Amino acid sequence: MSFPIKFPIMGACQCGQLTYQLFEKPKMVLACHCTECQKLAGSPFSVTAVIDTAAIKFSGEMKEWIRSADSGNKNHAKFCPNCGTRIYHYNPADMSTVKLKLKPIMPEVAELFAPQVHVWVSEKLSWYKIPDDMKCIDKQP
Repeated sequence: MSFPIKFPIMGACQCGQLTYQLFEKPKMVLACHCTECQKLAGSPFSVTAVIDTAAIKFSGEMKEWIRSADSGNKNHAKFCPNCGTRIYHYNPADMSTVKLKLKPIMPEVAELFAPQVHVWVSEKLSWYKIPDDMKCIDKQP
């Protein structure tokens, strides 16, 4: 039985210093298999929820780390300075969305954060099997 999701949804880093409120569902959720996301997640892929910037409110201190993407864009990453939990990424050239890394760990909202597409499957680990009915993109959409 499925119940309607009640917003806002709350999330927090591992130490609880940083919290957020999410006021609407993600625009898209993707699983990224690029080697950078494998490093970030410590697993075969990382799950990213694309969120309208106006639909999320953060509280607490964050630090920032920046790296160049293959596209030449700068990938800015926000994280908790205490526990190191990655919170979100953003592109300063497009501040309309954030790419939320830290999803709420609540069974009642888990389906909201199920990937709709797998990207960078050209770098996917050979032993991980993507479901047959899942949309896949070789590189960046």
